[in-house]
Amino acid sequence: MTNDKNPFKSIEEKFMEKQRAKQKKRKSSNDPDNTVKFNGPFQIKKYVKLTIGLTAVFAVLVILLANVFVVKENEYRVVRQFGEITRIVDKPGLNMKIPFIQSVMTLPKSQMTYNVSESEINTKDKKRIIIDNYAVWKINDPVKMISNARNIVNAEGRMNEFIYSVVRTELGQLDYVDVVNDENSSRGSLNDRVTERVNELLERGNFGIELVDVRIKRIDLPEENEQSIYTRMVSERQSIAQKYLSEGDADKRRIEAETDREVQEMLATAEKEAALIHAEGEAEAAKIYNEAFSKDPEFYQLYRTLQSYSKTIGEDTMIILPADSPYAKILTGYIE
Repeated sequence: MTNDKNPFKSIEEKFMEKQRAKQKKRKSSNDPDNTVKFNGPFQIKKYVKLTIGLTAVFAVLVILLANVFVVKENEYRVVRQFGEITRIVDKPGLNMKIPFIQSVMTLPKSQMTYNVSESEINTKDKKRIIIDNYAVWKINDPVKMISNARNIVNAEGRMNEFIYSVVRTELGQLDYVDVVNDENSSRGSLNDRVTERVNELLERGNFGIELVDVRIKRIDLPEENEQSIYTRMVSERQSIAQKYLSEGDADKRRIEAETDREVQEMLATAEKEAALIHAEGEAEAAKIYNEAFSKDPEFYQLYRTLQSYSKTIGEDTMIILPADSPYAKILTGYIE
């Protein structure tokens, strides 16, 4: 290589000029120990080669590190070469790919939640309702998922179509009351049936995904039907309430009549027993009186006369009797 074509010629000249300036400065200071020995341009070439070598090593290290990828526990790493899938890495750890030729795509291994689009459905009794669902799903075969769905967005789109179709078919076989009533047995296995049917469609299409569960978040009525349905529901509830009130009044009257009859029977029985007891008591009292008064008839006659006085004579009573009447004699205190 001639000096005219040497790219380091200017650098060497500047470096040599600096060295000469330093050497002159040190000579002028008379310091023989600080004399610099200049070995010429060969020392510069050595430094340049060393720099180029280090740069090349650094570039290789950067390229190697850029092609190292980490696989986590909850993800798949899909290695593709010229668009074709070469391998699926699902075990955690460090892995390498070929620089500039292979690319790495990440797919989640854990379960994911997808909010299904709201849809309007007609029930068996021709009621229009709006259903809002959510689905829990996962990827069980990344190769099939990429081959047939390409990406997660497309996979969720296909799953959304299947869920809408199956839910519309299943709810179309139920009445509106059965749909909104969670406790009704007709709806008990709806979620299981939808999940099973959607998985059959996904497996048939080889999408490599699995529906774990699907649930109904909300059931609404269309705005144009909401007021009419609400009015009819109020009317039906009022009719049912009136029926309950009528049945309650009938039961009340029946219970009151039965109670009154039982009370009358109890009172009649009690009065009958009381009359018998009273008659027996009167008879016993009369017997006792007869036995007592038969021992002294005159005293008995006097006692009865005194009783008649207490009953017939009051403060304003006027009695006209003959003076020699026995009744008058006793009253005046004259007793023979």
